[in-house]
Amino acid sequence: MPDNTKTKKKKKSNIRIHKVLFIALIVYLSWTYIEQHKLKKELEVKKAKQEEQIAELEEDIKILEKEISDSDSLQFIEKVAREEMGMVKPREIIVIDKNKAK
Repeated sequence: MPDNTKTKKKKKSNIRIHKVLFIALIVYLSWTYIEQHKLKKELEVKKAKQEEQIAELEEDIKILEKEISDSDSLQFIEKVAREEMGMVKPREIIVIDKNKAK
């Protein structure tokens, strides 16, 4: 009979160890899932921001490409000469409104 009691205690001990290991495994898997879910959300937000930046940069590229294609036109050359170089046409008078400058 004493051997029977030892085997029962051993079985109960093994069952407890298995339960503890099973619970530890469940806790670990749950924690891992939660951390991966958080990381996934962070990456999705980062991806959305980067896609938005890409869209803005593509729009800037289109604008710059249009400016490059228009840079050979007479209207563009005249615009640059007037705005950046302060040039005027012959017999043209520039009027500056002092009140508007304020």
